[in-house]
Amino acid sequence: MNTIQAFARTLIALMLLAIALPSQAAGSKDFGDYQVHWSVLPSTFLSPEVAQANDLQRSKGIGLINIAIMKEQDNGSLKPVTGQVEGKVSNDIQQVKFLAFRRIEEGDAVYFLAQYQYNSGQLMTFNITARPAGLQQDLTVRFAHTLFSD
Repeated sequence: MNTIQAFARTLIALMLLAIALPSQAAGSKDFGDYQVHWSVLPSTFLSPEVAQANDLQRSKGIGLINIAIMKEQDNGSLKPVTGQVEGKVSNDIQQVKFLAFRRIEEGDAVYFLAQYQYNSGQLMTFNITARPAGLQQDLTVRFAHTLFSD
């Protein structure tokens, strides 16, 4: 299994873990034919090998946000699509940092990753704008999440 496949499998496992957590580390918003899915997790959830192979920092004070743009197919299934994702994150005293998203494409999977700094227990508010390729409409989501260092 190559590094990208290992990373994709790790990320999928982390997203499933995030969905199972009661802290609402994952969510989605419906925009008709499109959905924007997100998950937020501490970078320490990544193995050192996966983090290094994908040029991601792994530290107690660094979080990872994953965004996926999904399009509903005629049969009702969802298919990931490419596009652009921008965003910013602010803490509880309104300090704002812009997120530098990287697009990752692995087979049919397309997702966007960014890292940000946080203090354990600090409420962070995310303002994300996704634009699927070929669509002139911005899909905006806003959500808040608190991470705790392990």
